[in-house]
Amino acid sequence: MTDIDALLAAPTPAAALALEAAREWMSPALVAHSLRSWAWAVALAERIDLPYDAELLFVAGMLHDAGLAPHFDAVAVPFEEAGGAVAAVFGAGAGWAPVRRGRVREVIERHMWRSVDPAFDAEGHLLEMATSLDVRGSGASDWDPALLRSVTERLPRSGFSDEFGGSIAAQAARKPECSAVRLHSAGGAAAGAVAWAALLP
Repeated sequence: MTDIDALLAAPTPAAALALEAAREWMSPALVAHSLRSWAWAVALAERIDLPYDAELLFVAGMLHDAGLAPHFDAVAVPFEEAGGAVAAVFGAGAGWAPVRRGRVREVIERHMWRSVDPAFDAEGHLLEMATSLDVRGSGASDWDPALLRSVTERLPRSGFSDEFGGSIAAQAARKPECSAVRLHSAGGAAAGAVAWAALLP
């Protein structure tokens, strides 16, 4: 049986500070989404035996939607690019080298790609797959149903689909060339609410 406390724990002091920053600047629903996405990513990595940088993935997971938070919602760039910039600045404050700051930015930007090859970017692949599961219910059969239930009981989805869907709709309306348009047009969070209701009746 999975130890949920251990699964959700930040792997390093810098990772813990990223969670602290997320809780200060992002809504509770987005923070819960970020933590669930980390849990899904770790479980997937274990299932497919994919090595990954835990600190990098955790920080990317906590800050990947920072661009949807009011203080960081950029006017001219897609929300994932804004979130990547926030994470890069966080990395600078944490003393990360420029290459590592660039990596966390890449991972966050790539989570909105249609897919990320794990051989090309392990952390990007894990975050893309995990957020797709959490937002849309995509690929749910690849995860243990007991884990899905245990994590969502600890981090309820209440209010997430409506809040996230509204944010993505606003991004799509204001930035018609951004990837949020694709997510919104495909039903995104609304479809995910239906999928998760079926997964967790």
